[in-house]
Amino acid sequence: MNWDRIEGNWKQLKGAIKQRWGRLTDDDIAEMEGSRDKIIGKLQQRYGMARDEAERQVDQWHESQRSVSL
Repeated sequence: MNWDRIEGNWKQLKGAIKQRWGRLTDDDIAEMEGSRDKIIGKLQQRYGMARDEAERQVDQWHESQRSVSL
């Protein structure tokens, strides 16, 4: 699943984001709109992680969504 599809299916993927990163609020998730950069920024903010760690986790989550969609 590429990022265009994530953005397009954001409503369906909100639950997966919330399950993976429970500290994110519903407002956080709504603001992200499926944007990779916004997800990374919110993870940095809520979890206090470095950008490279947030990117790694988002990429790992993205890969898991690709395997689910096959």
